[in-house]
Amino acid sequence: MKLGFIGCGNMATAMISGMIQNKIVSPEDILASDASEKALETASSKLGIKTTSNNVEVASSVDVLVLSVKPQFYETVITEISEQVPKTTVIISIAAGQSLQRIEGLFERTLKIVRCMPNTPALVSEGITAVCPNEEVTSEEMQLVMKLLSGFGIAEQVPERLMDAVVAVSGSSPAYVFILIEAMADAAVAEGMPRDKAYKFAAQAVLGSAKMVLETGKHPGELKDMVCSPAGTTIEAVRVLEEKGFRSAIIEAMHACAEKSKKLS
Repeated sequence: MKLGFIGCGNMATAMISGMIQNKIVSPEDILASDASEKALETASSKLGIKTTSNNVEVASSVDVLVLSVKPQFYETVITEISEQVPKTTVIISIAAGQSLQRIEGLFERTLKIVRCMPNTPALVSEGITAVCPNEEVTSEEMQLVMKLLSGFGIAEQVPERLMDAVVAVSGSSPAYVFILIEAMADAAVAEGMPRDKAYKFAAQAVLGSAKMVLETGKHPGELKDMVCSPAGTTIEAVRVLEEKGFRSAIIEAMHACAEKSKKLS
């Protein structure tokens, strides 16, 4: 199986790295293109994959093609490669706001297309990717796609109507978590903790808490209650968070994120 990437930025590099490390695809079976010579040199030297500056070369010679350019470049790139993509190729899109219908319209012909939304924790093989195929993709091809996307984290199939929610809850949410970690660390520094230790304590607390949700199966509210002793320090912190609108701010931010995603399509 030959795998191609058009666009070789951070997300594509993370995906490729995970697939190689987990022995899902061999470096010699991957071909990537990019407008940046520096990006190609980095991919070639660090990942050991084949590279080219020619998008058509990639599009015409692989079995699975990942479109990993930014949404604003989709029309230009697809116009360039459309006639060169074999009908048997499975096309994976990872751009926010680009619906299956829009992608199919840009190609101006019926092709096998899978819409995905990964997130940046793929860089450390802890990503989660939402996956939605069109009707041309067979069950066997979906098994292959899910295997590829599981190479850098978790892959979950969802109906396309949930993709804007996915952008808000996982695609963009690492930014919210980074802000939380930074704020927690700032507060710890204000209490006298050295900054390097403050980041480590805050980040590990977030990592461990997320792992508890995933591994215990308990409701987050139940896990929160386990930490909140009567008249204790934690419930006092929670009281202030509620008073300041912490929960509402997150909900409103995610709503704004989802609405922005809808407008991109």
